Amino acid sequence: MAKADMPTVVHITTVHNVFDNRIFYRECISLSNAGFKVVLIAPNSHTQYVSKINIRSFSCPKNRFGRMTLGVFRALRIAIKHGEKIFHFHDPEFIVAGLLLKIMGKHVIYDIHEDNSTALLEREYLPIAFRKILSKMLSKLEQIATIPFFHVLAERYYSERFPRGRTILNYAQLPDVDEETLNKRPVNGQARLLYTGNVKSYRGAHQHVQILHNVPKAEIFLVGRCEDGMAKKLREKAGKYNGQLHIEGVDDFIPFERIIEYYQSEKWLAGLAIFPHSKHTLKKELTKIFEYMMYGLPVICSNVPNLRDIVENHECGLCVDPKKEQDIANAVQFLIEHPQEGQKMGKNGLHAAKTHYHWGTQEKKLISLYQEMN
Repeated sequence: MAKADMPTVVHITTVHNVFDNRIFYRECISLSNAGFKVVLIAPNSHTQYVSKINIRSFSCPKNRFGRMTLGVFRALRIAIKHGEKIFHFHDPEFIVAGLLLKIMGKHVIYDIHEDNSTALLEREYLPIAFRKILSKMLSKLEQIATIPFFHVLAERYYSERFPRGRTILNYAQLPDVDEETLNKRPVNGQARLLYTGNVKSYRGAHQHVQILHNVPKAEIFLVGRCEDGMAKKLREKAGKYNGQLHIEGVDDFIPFERIIEYYQSEKWLAGLAIFPHSKHTLKKELTKIFEYMMYGLPVICSNVPNLRDIVENHECGLCVDPKKEQDIANAVQFLIEHPQEGQKMGKNGLHAAKTHYHWGTQEKKLISLYQEMN
């Protein structure tokens, strides 16, 4: 099909930032580069063209109820006005609106970023009993109400609930830098440790900060959205080591360009992903693991099966029990005392990421799905 004949596709989010890594940098730009005209409907941004993506913004309330009602209505109204054939949405709260688009004869894709039903179990602001009820309700809603949609799955194990889904994994893009730049190693026993992504308890925030007490020379850098209340708790936990805890993203979104600057700018000892064991994290392959590998960082992560398989098979880091502080401290200390081993792990991870775990392998599947629908 000639590029001039390619259809317009409309991506919709009511939750994510307009420059969300998966939505904007991976999917929308890949589709645009393949010749599709791409519209992105996203909250609280500016209507503009960026990298040939037509961004259509709408005002969305900050509170959850307002976002799930007024925000969804405003996004749907813009979508209907566009009148295109293919719509691709990214949030479970848009399911009912997606069904309306389907009734109107549209092709509708539901992109499942998260295991939403188990993610609800980690929402500490809700009573535990209520979390369990909501989790079961959402699980049933997703499975039944989304039957008419095409499913795009960001993790392999989501296919257990959505067997017809197309798995398009959230692998990292190949960086435009040379290997020498990526393989800078710490000097003089420095122990700078990096975590990227949302800073949450269930994402290992407390385990990461605890390292400061067990490895006093360590410095911890947490780069990603962190609620102000969580930041205060973590600084209290750091105590006398507060000066060695660096948090960027307090009540703020961190663009991926800024995260890349972190990957490239420091001589990191390792990238951290020490998530506590839970139903939500047990089967995950974490995007940040592949990003750490892509930028030559050794990985220190939880010893859950999927992550252990990746890290041990490629010899690109160390797996630890998140419940055992000393295991975590020993892993950090090992990398401090064995810099050549750390450098080897970083190179192994980089090679594996460039060979197996880069976005180019998934981009082809995304474009193929769209071509099948057209």
